[in-house]
Amino acid sequence: MAATPLQSFQSLVASLQEQVRAPEHFTLSYSAEHSQFIRFNHAKVRQAGEVQQASCALKLVKDGRQAELQFTLGNDADVDQQRLAEAIEQLRQTLPLLEADPYLQLNDSAWQSHNVQDQALPGIDQVLMQIEQGAGELDLVGIYAAGPICRGFASSFGAFGWHQANSFNFDWSLFHRNGQAVKANYAGQHWDNDAFALRLRQAREQLEYLGRPLKTLAPGEYRAYLAPAAVDEIMGMLCWGGFSSQSLATKNSPLQRLYAGDARLNQQVSIAEQVSGSLSPAFSDEGTPRSDLRLIEQGQGLDRLICARSAVEFELAANGADSHESPCALSMAAGDLEQRDVLSRLGTGLYISNLWYLNFSDLPAARMTGLTRFATFWVEDGQIQAPVSTMRFDDSVYSLLGSQLEALTAERELILSTSTYGQRQTSSSHLPGALVKRLTLTL
Repeated sequence: MAATPLQSFQSLVASLQEQVRAPEHFTLSYSAEHSQFIRFNHAKVRQAGEVQQASCALKLVKDGRQAELQFTLGNDADVDQQRLAEAIEQLRQTLPLLEADPYLQLNDSAWQSHNVQDQALPGIDQVLMQIEQGAGELDLVGIYAAGPICRGFASSFGAFGWHQANSFNFDWSLFHRNGQAVKANYAGQHWDNDAFALRLRQAREQLEYLGRPLKTLAPGEYRAYLAPAAVDEIMGMLCWGGFSSQSLATKNSPLQRLYAGDARLNQQVSIAEQVSGSLSPAFSDEGTPRSDLRLIEQGQGLDRLICARSAVEFELAANGADSHESPCALSMAAGDLEQRDVLSRLGTGLYISNLWYLNFSDLPAARMTGLTRFATFWVEDGQIQAPVSTMRFDDSVYSLLGSQLEALTAERELILSTSTYGQRQTSSSHLPGALVKRLTLTL
């Protein structure tokens, strides 16, 4: 019987402990997935496949120098052991050629972490049947991905971490015959037939509105509701250094003024790095245990993400951030606006399902620009009137989530990363929708 991913990782760690000689030290990171992928077009299966892969990143440290090598694992224990031995030898030859690393910091604690989230995933037949029942006659285009993702870490100091989480992610769009589209997503660890049917029904309802003539708005300021997917785009931009200790120390963070105490967000806004209970491992790629962090509390900046290198450079205490110091399990606190009341509270203004192609137009001011796309509607007196042609917005987070924020929804949406660049990811965000008094459209 083939070894489990955990057994394969344990075997590699045991071999490393035998082969690495003092004063050498090692860290070994492990990534694996066993995923099913299904691609849909016109609500029909057009391609189905299965991906099973695993890889390791071995770091060898000696005399203040470090070198790292990544290698792919196969389905043969002997081959994997040979690749590991070759990696060790190659790193040993490389180390003497390198300068000492002034920011090298190894966690020498023998911490232990084991977390397996092995909830049963829906059967493919169940998923296909629901899609057929809910969207059989529609032009549905999308990708369904599901299966376990594994992460491991071990060091010569005795640290050992293992994380396995089962999840599914269905990312799709419904296209109208006029070329307009509604984009939607359903993801998580427990498939709920009713929840998926509701999500699909909401997308179908929005699709009907896309058949109405497009409304073109003049540039200006508009009352707006940002659905969780639109909020996710904004938060994704803030994660580009917003909470990074290195970016804050070098004055390159879009939230510099917030953490300096010179500005604040609305007191409704509380944002956490909520690792516990998430799909992300409770340890970083550098081998530091992760903690839940209060990044923003009632509109004020608190904790920041600190990786091992930043801890040395800026004399801080590492708190489990990965080397890029971006949140892996972002969670924004819910508000009190019920989803059923969104349109009536909006009254007259924009209902924005998604934002697209965001970038900073003024990074120190946390000012962003981007496009509306996929089911943005004009609402009057709490009723959807027409789809809105694509518009560009340009506004500051200090406005959207600060002075102009009116309410956050009581319901939040779990949004899992859809990235499959190299492998499926474990990052996630848990976000409410946001009702704002004013959003600036520029063209």
